[in-house]
Amino acid sequence: MRSVASWLMALIIMAVAACVGAGAAVAQTQTPADLPLPSDVASKDISVGMKVAPPFAFKLQDGTWSGLSIDLWQKIAGRLNLRFHYVEVPGVQDQIDGVVGGKFDVAMAAITVTADREKTVDFTQPFFTTGLGIATPLNSQPSWRPILRTLTSFGFLQAVLALIVISVVVGVLIWMFERRHNDDFGGGVAKGLFSSMWWSTIAATQASTGDFGPRTVPGRVLAALWMMGSIIAIAVFTAGVTSVLTVTQMEGMVQGESDLGTVRVGAVRNSSTASYLDSTHIRHQDFATVQQGLDTLRAGKIDALVHDKPLLGWLVGQNYGASLQVLDATFDQQQYAIALPLGSRLRKPLDVALLQTLESDWWKQAVFQYLGEK
Repeated sequence: MRSVASWLMALIIMAVAACVGAGAAVAQTQTPADLPLPSDVASKDISVGMKVAPPFAFKLQDGTWSGLSIDLWQKIAGRLNLRFHYVEVPGVQDQIDGVVGGKFDVAMAAITVTADREKTVDFTQPFFTTGLGIATPLNSQPSWRPILRTLTSFGFLQAVLALIVISVVVGVLIWMFERRHNDDFGGGVAKGLFSSMWWSTIAATQASTGDFGPRTVPGRVLAALWMMGSIIAIAVFTAGVTSVLTVTQMEGMVQGESDLGTVRVGAVRNSSTASYLDSTHIRHQDFATVQQGLDTLRAGKIDALVHDKPLLGWLVGQNYGASLQVLDATFDQQQYAIALPLGSRLRKPLDVALLQTLESDWWKQAVFQYLGEK
């Protein structure tokens, strides 16, 4: 009897262990992304508004979509078992309008999260952080515009004004010392001041004055000091101007965001970049596409094109590497996310699946594949 009871107890223990093991296996196969989708969403063919924005979204020769955002969406859709189809539109604003109007259930590619857009659509968690970049021409051809810009700069005018003021002061002092002892500086106040200032200007430029000059001891001491001082002042002034012109010619007219206010700037129409430039009071010429702006930049009709840096870098590297460059500077941090209609029931499942994908090694490899970043 006791052996039968022991045998039954062993069977019960084995059954419990099997159930626990099965439960553990199920728990291991189930992922946080396996959230229950609403029945109407699970059975729906999701429309995804997409625009060309390489390297995040672009079309291959056979018409299929590829890119970092495309791979990400397909990974997320696979986790959630979503059926979907792409609908191409020309611009980001068309994507936003399509989501607002109910044409799209989802929109993505390289959509920047902004306060204005947040008012009309919902965004998922951001999947990529970037900023604005600046494309400029390679400085293989000399240009007079950097020189003219330097010569009309406030610093240059300050230096010229300082030399003029010092020259006038020296001229007045020379006249005061010489007017009663030197006919060259006599003959009335107007004539004497004009002669002394003329002499001061000639002495500063190290030109020959012949016999025309101070004769008194104070006048000659001041003249000697002025000549030596002017040599040093003009040497420093010339070196500074030459350095500025050399750096400008080597690095170009634009080295960062601070230079955009003084050059001809381009941006894509109705983009977050254009909004930023407007908010910072930087005048800009608008273009329908990035490619149109880059073509205009290459033609020399603008001096800089501002756009999302990863998109700008990819396009310049692919098609404009011989004539254009993207500066290292990055400003106005931006975040890309997936746009959804307000109150969309897809948002929570997408957020979970998105975050799980971003935490995987797959995402790091995908970013490196398309952008060369770790």
